[in-house]
Amino acid sequence: MVDEGADQKGATQAAVARLRRSRWLLAAAVVAVLAVYAFGGFSIYVPLLALALLVAAAMLPAHVERQSADDAAAIEADGLERLSGEYLAAAVADPLIIFDRTATIVHANAAAFAAFGGLAPGMSLSLKFRAPEMQALLDGIVSGTVASDVVDYTEKLPVERTYRVSASSVGHATDLYVLVFKDQSEARRIDRMRADFIANASHELRTPLASIAGFIETLRGPARGDPAARDQFLQIMQNQTGRMARLIDDLLSLSRLEMKPYLRPGTEVDLRQTIDSVIDSLGPLASENGVVIERDFIDGPLSVPGDRDELFQVFENLLENACKYGQSGGRVTVSIAGSEDGQEAGIDVTIRDYGPGIAEEHIPRITERFYRVDVENSRTQKGTGLGLSIVKHILTRHNARLSIKSEVGKGAAFTVHLPAS
Repeated sequence: MVDEGADQKGATQAAVARLRRSRWLLAAAVVAVLAVYAFGGFSIYVPLLALALLVAAAMLPAHVERQSADDAAAIEADGLERLSGEYLAAAVADPLIIFDRTATIVHANAAAFAAFGGLAPGMSLSLKFRAPEMQALLDGIVSGTVASDVVDYTEKLPVERTYRVSASSVGHATDLYVLVFKDQSEARRIDRMRADFIANASHELRTPLASIAGFIETLRGPARGDPAARDQFLQIMQNQTGRMARLIDDLLSLSRLEMKPYLRPGTEVDLRQTIDSVIDSLGPLASENGVVIERDFIDGPLSVPGDRDELFQVFENLLENACKYGQSGGRVTVSIAGSEDGQEAGIDVTIRDYGPGIAEEHIPRITERFYRVDVENSRTQKGTGLGLSIVKHILTRHNARLSIKSEVGKGAAFTVHLPAS
């Protein structure tokens, strides 16, 4: 684009130079004719013709020269304006496309190439962006119906992304227009996640509340004089209120963790002592479910950077899940070993059960809020659907990660990869 302007400028300057040379050659020819006439040649009309040619030589090329110089200045100004536009487009972090009145691409910045690919000067925007909202946007801008406009546009491939697209004219002096694409994908994802979270939390609270309200109505009515029914209903109501209390506690824990996701703990934690405490605290639950907890710890110091209370919560949650959902296997193994993934030195803690296992399609989503593999079984085991989400957030704070391996019928293994001190 800039090379074309430079070529036009050079051609105009060359034409101006040729016109200057032609003017002096014409003037020299006139002088020669007058000299011949002075020595007795030609008729009396020759001086008049020479005078006319001399005036033409003085005026016509000068006019053409001025016009050509104006054209050269205009070309140069247009080239500089386009070059400045390219520099400004390169400085914009969002995808930006400059196009002309025919909706043809004049320039696209690096962000536009990265987002949409296959863009090149001379390409038709109408063929590149075929969505009806983009067609209407381009038509309105190039036709002059609107000076600027904004639409929402969704790009389906290679991954779905949503953009807020604004179009406007560059200026009255040029027939250039600009498209700017503002990526809204993350904001839309957060909005959907927030809406899902509110809907799920409301549903989880509404169920026990409806149950409690129903039992209260029964106790005040038909079961008013029935001691056995009263005791039974009160026990159920106590269980439901306990469920709501656990849910609220987990919601508060998750909220606190999300407020400080990048705060790295600065203390050292004895991993062996922490996990021993978790196993001891869950001993009664394991016995109640008929599960034996086995230890397999490596020798030597097991110190990691972190917050003891938060790491206790991580391993308590994982071990409690193993005892509840893997109780059919009769045992749970807790092992501590050095990291073997080839990355920087670390410590791996694996909690493995030998129960029914988890189907492969559930594993990628199992740490999502309120996601359950078996809803009824989870509620029977007094689960809130937030435990593994809390685990994930705590491990993120500790620069650690969670990996899950499972096969249906052969149990599940949850491994926490922690950086060593």
